[in-house]
Amino acid sequence: MNETVETLLSHRTIRKFENKPVPEDLMHTLFEVAMRTATSRATQNASIIRVKDQAKRQRLAEIGDQPYQAKAPEYLVFIADCARAAAVLQDLGHDPATAGSLDYFREGFTDAVLMCQSVASAAESLGLGTTMLRSILNQPAETIAVLNLPQYTFPVLGLVLGYPNQSPELKPRIPQDLRVMTDTYQAPVSWIDALAPYDQEMHRYYDLRSTNQREDTFTNQIVKKMGEFSHKDSLLTAALAAQGFHLG
Repeated sequence: MNETVETLLSHRTIRKFENKPVPEDLMHTLFEVAMRTATSRATQNASIIRVKDQAKRQRLAEIGDQPYQAKAPEYLVFIADCARAAAVLQDLGHDPATAGSLDYFREGFTDAVLMCQSVASAAESLGLGTTMLRSILNQPAETIAVLNLPQYTFPVLGLVLGYPNQSPELKPRIPQDLRVMTDTYQAPVSWIDALAPYDQEMHRYYDLRSTNQREDTFTNQIVKKMGEFSHKDSLLTAALAAQGFHLG
């Protein structure tokens, strides 16, 4: 055990922040961490939009349906960025449209996710709190418009951060023995039975936590969140095509 592992094991989602800015030198350090994050084939097809304009923050919070986002000291959006590669290709006499291939998008998307996690972990190790925002893709075309993203780019994850003004309980996770497998996929005879102890733990967590108490379980959340085909599929497909990415 060391400080790095302790930081990672103590991760909590922070939605309330102190009303004070994050120093610029600290932000510079976090951006350097992002630059040093692993990248597919060293192409570095991911970038960060640091959102300072309050009107843009407010609109992104509306898209995410989470008002607290607009109040965070820092709001970052991590993007798959193949626009840089497209410009290089064009300037060197090649077809820039190849930068929109599904495989290159996958690489950029993965790079953006890795960057976001690296920055979040580094921020938490320096005493900051963070929340990752999948919700920027609730309306992908709107997010693209707010950030004025060019062709061959796409928003992947948002991240708000600042000095925490709350200390929420540590949320339980599915036990290792149900998620760490050897050599091949290994499933129990019944996932419902296997997850029953975790359901009980999550029920206690939801019932006893200090905010937003409710009666709920993990398997019930799966039904609520994944019990039907996502209506956002068509929005994502249309937004990706509009940004120049070829899906097939």
